[in-house]
Amino acid sequence: MQKENMSVEKNNNVIWHHATVTRARREAQNGHKSFILWFTGLSGSGKSTLAHAVEEELYRMGCKTFVFDGDNVRHGLNRDLGFSQEDRKENIRRIGEMCKLFIEAGVIALTAFISPYKKNRNMIRQMVKEGDFIEIYCNCDLDICERRDVKGMYAKARRGEIPAFTGISAPYEVSDNPEIIVDTGHTALEGCVNKIIEYLQHNALLHTI
Repeated sequence: MQKENMSVEKNNNVIWHHATVTRARREAQNGHKSFILWFTGLSGSGKSTLAHAVEEELYRMGCKTFVFDGDNVRHGLNRDLGFSQEDRKENIRRIGEMCKLFIEAGVIALTAFISPYKKNRNMIRQMVKEGDFIEIYCNCDLDICERRDVKGMYAKARRGEIPAFTGISAPYEVSDNPEIIVDTGHTALEGCVNKIIEYLQHNALLHTI
């Protein structure tokens, strides 16, 4: 079935409503800043595992959090999208809009998406205020990612059964200056979590002023 054109003409009668309960008030109630932790990297690099482990630590510290996982989102919100460049961009755009709403609610939004293209990650960075988007590159060698692949996706991609598979038949573009780089191929999970928490503490993001 052919997909409908995603470009929609803007309705001039749609007006943004400014809430009386502001983001700053919600952050004050929650006791911490709100922001986006954007985990990116190859399939099998440990994005989801790390995002949920960081959420566990933030939860233990009393923070309000929510993880947007790539597979979970494609079961519902983005189930109409495929894996073409256009669909990948739309997938990321929708998640960015959701994350904006969550940080307005005073919540720390964590995402685990391959998001292989720099321009798409930068699109999200430009949606929010400076400092709200923290890119975490999960650096992991391709051979390690393949060994971790319990679904056999890499093997299928190498056989040509999955077109445009990131790392095999489609590129992954590493950002020039991600806020955090974690070596998920060789560093234990606890060490990766600690590095991220230390960054957040050093930048005074885990409490309100």
